[in-house]
Amino acid sequence: MLSLPPLLSSVVKGPELLPIIQADTPHEAVAIAKALAEGGIGSVEVVLRTRQALAAISAIRTELPELLVGAGTVLSAEDANASKDAGAQFLVSPASTPKLLEAMIDTGLPLTPGVATPSEIALACEYGLREVKFFPAHLSGGIEMLKALSGVFQQVRFCPTGGIGQHNLADFLALPNVFVVGGSWLTPATLVKNKQWQQISELSAAATAIARQLKSAA
Repeated sequence: MLSLPPLLSSVVKGPELLPIIQADTPHEAVAIAKALAEGGIGSVEVVLRTRQALAAISAIRTELPELLVGAGTVLSAEDANASKDAGAQFLVSPASTPKLLEAMIDTGLPLTPGVATPSEIALACEYGLREVKFFPAHLSGGIEMLKALSGVFQQVRFCPTGGIGQHNLADFLALPNVFVVGGSWLTPATLVKNKQWQQISELSAAATAIARQLKSAA
């Protein structure tokens, strides 16, 4: 068995929110990250969907050292290792295969591999992993599926992503087997394109307030 890295839940900063950053340039990525941070966000996931994603990770780490910065859309060992070299502090994948899990674990970084079925969750458990990304959440059964999985996989906690917004954030965060909620609703492509950083900060502040209210009521 590979030596397991720390749990992602043990290093996530701020509210239980993990917004996605998809940027075409490092400068744009830093601007998005600053807007999120101003809204109270402490952790971000930079997805490896653009040519400058790795440079964006490095730039955010340099400009905003207080933020926890991870890499998302990790699909291979090459992605995992390149993300670590760029300064990523955790890894997130949209799927799980034995080779991918082994490569992510081998980096020593906290990780959350993607799952959508009980079999994929069982695979992650075979590697000793207890925190996974439930993706795409809305197409995979959403809240009701997470409730059903809680009875079978009692030791597993989830990061649901996909189809989540301000309208249902509280419902997902209220689930006992959810440790963080991810997604792109705090960084809509239209706001990024138009450089509407203040609006992103306002969305982030509203989501942060929801998360903190739930935590204080727990």
